[in-house]
Amino acid sequence: MVGLESYLFLAATAFIAATLLPFYSEVVLVALLMRGADPGGVFLAATIGNTLGAVVNWYLGRFLLHFEDRRWFPFKPHQIHRAQAWFLRYGKWSLLMAWLPVGGDGLTFVAGVMRVPLGLFVILTGIGKGVRYAVVIALSLGLI
Repeated sequence: MVGLESYLFLAATAFIAATLLPFYSEVVLVALLMRGADPGGVFLAATIGNTLGAVVNWYLGRFLLHFEDRRWFPFKPHQIHRAQAWFLRYGKWSLLMAWLPVGGDGLTFVAGVMRVPLGLFVILTGIGKGVRYAVVIALSLGLI
């Protein structure tokens, strides 16, 4: 039996994975599924946590870009420039790709810089991240 604290832990790891620290929430997600966790609960916890973590990046881009030269700042200039190029080419729809391990976090940051409305940001980013977690769950359960 998997308790509420396990889902909260997954949400927290998914949150962290979308923000400052290099971490992969899929490890926790698969472990919970192997312990018999509800796939729907796992999906919701991971998607919500990871999307909320992306919102932190959006706020960093929206309000804290002037700190980009600081050592502690989570994104390097080359990451920001790569994400800006992607964003300029594909526009707000590029947020559907915010789940990508390379560049995805930069896209969420640049969305803040580019002043994408937060509501639209949450919807597009949440869809992309949700699809990724749905695929990971389906693969883990042998459904695809």
